[in-house]
Amino acid sequence: MKSTLTKIRQNQSFLLFVFLFVYVQSIYTRITIRGVINRHIFDIDGALGIFISVCFLFLIITFFIKRWQKSTTFSTKEMLKILSCSLFFYMMIKITIMYIIALAFGTVEINFGRFENIITLFSTFLDGVIYGGFYLTYYYYRKNKKQQEQLVDYHQALSQSRINQLKTQLNPHFLFNNLNVLDQLIEEDKYKASDFLNQFAEIYRYVLDVSDKKLIAMSEELAFAEKYFNLIKHKYGDAYQMKILGTNVKGKIVPLTLQLLIENAVSHNLGTKEKPVHITIDIGEKLIVSNNLILKQQTKPTSGRALINLKEQYSLLTNDQIEIEKTDHHFTVIIPTINVQEQ
Repeated sequence: MKSTLTKIRQNQSFLLFVFLFVYVQSIYTRITIRGVINRHIFDIDGALGIFISVCFLFLIITFFIKRWQKSTTFSTKEMLKILSCSLFFYMMIKITIMYIIALAFGTVEINFGRFENIITLFSTFLDGVIYGGFYLTYYYYRKNKKQQEQLVDYHQALSQSRINQLKTQLNPHFLFNNLNVLDQLIEEDKYKASDFLNQFAEIYRYVLDVSDKKLIAMSEELAFAEKYFNLIKHKYGDAYQMKILGTNVKGKIVPLTLQLLIENAVSHNLGTKEKPVHITIDIGEKLIVSNNLILKQQTKPTSGRALINLKEQYSLLTNDQIEIEKTDHHFTVIIPTINVQEQ
């Protein structure tokens, strides 16, 4: 009983639509047959009887759906099979009930021998086709909607899993690179190494804090980028210089985006005090990170895995993708800022 009431509540809008349709149909039929309009035209008894009969048809259709439906998607052949068999049993049960009642009252000849009654049965069959079609349309609509919701949930879970996987690749990469810097500083200047280690500990705390976040506020990422660049200056001094332009810090970006792009500029370019590498972060509708090119003589080709990783994260979070522009003298990465509504 409780399960039935729950199902009625879940489908109350559809049942209300069917009842109103039945009621309007009954009013139209009465006006057509009687040719007059009076208060009895609007009596609800006839509509209620048809509505109960239609609900009985719905139960029969539901029975055959549970018994025969095999495909997870809409199938015209399957739907026609369910509807035709449901209508057959519905008509047989209705005729049987009518015959038993007529037999009990001795009116079999009157009820089953007149042309008008055959017309009534045919009309009942047409109603069954109409309301059965309504029910199957509604059923497949709800089923499709549920599948779409499950598909969205699945893709969101898959995206989150992929993002987490990508982050687990970046965090060790960040740690490894900076430990290498620390190792070199220990050999060159232990005081600088000590200062570097203290700042690195503070910065890595941020890395750990954002490791479970898909997005971070632009202002937080900028503050982190400035601290991270201070680590770079510990080792290279003025060989690498960074400038931040613009004040539009609204929106969010993927955590460690700026750190990765700064690191990318440093690792691929050989800056010196006389010819420094200039890194510019321009904040507007989009985030533009660029640097002049003073390419190192690479002994082996680089994979670019970190930048590919970042592009994959953005592709999972927004339709507005990362753009990369490279000329003979400059390398530019254009990052979309993400609004909360996109999530």
